[in-house]
Amino acid sequence: MNNLDKLQSNTSLKFKDEHNLWQALVHRSFLNENKDQKMESNERLEFLGDAILELWISDTLFKKFPEFKEGDLTNLRSLIVCTTNLAKVAQKINLGEFIFLSKGEETHGGRENQSILADTFEALIGSIFLDQNLAAVSKFLSKFLNPSIEYYSSQKIYKDPKSIFQEIAQAEKGITPHYQTLKESGPDHKKIFKVGLYLNEELVTTGQGPSKQRAEEDASVKATKIFTNLV
Repeated sequence: MNNLDKLQSNTSLKFKDEHNLWQALVHRSFLNENKDQKMESNERLEFLGDAILELWISDTLFKKFPEFKEGDLTNLRSLIVCTTNLAKVAQKINLGEFIFLSKGEETHGGRENQSILADTFEALIGSIFLDQNLAAVSKFLSKFLNPSIEYYSSQKIYKDPKSIFQEIAQAEKGITPHYQTLKESGPDHKKIFKVGLYLNEELVTTGQGPSKQRAEEDASVKATKIFTNLV
């Protein structure tokens, strides 16, 4: 069994054209050491897969949770498609084992790098779509992402935007976010607060609301979208 056969076995997939699968595994660092070969990185497939994933998860959550408000759906979606969670799913199918990396990237832990794993997982989605169809993608994502949907929805983490972003920021940056009031405007009975969300000294985004808490939640939702590439 060659590597592509092994990966197809891990994912319960059978590609019509294995070149589509192979292409999804080519990290851009690999090209730096193989410039004499006519190859492309998996970044175009990642672009396609990211869009397909957003459509699939949005449609799935919309149908599965008819009682959820827009904000709850957005936050739950963000948790499921964030880099940290996609990397965990990629690890379950041992995706890192099959990625074409430069020697330098591999030496520095590229096969366990969350960003590389998540990006390659999205490229894999794109390759399944090109090789087969949206139904095949849906079957694949249902198998590997439904456990995340069940877990996060049962934990009801999606109801607290600040907790959501704190979890993402700590996982991806190792930093706990903090908030600072930047501006207060309007009369006392109808104030509008503007706050900044910071990671260390870096301003990530701002939020507004009729209270500091609401403004902080608004900033958290925006930051979560930024970190999960949903803007």
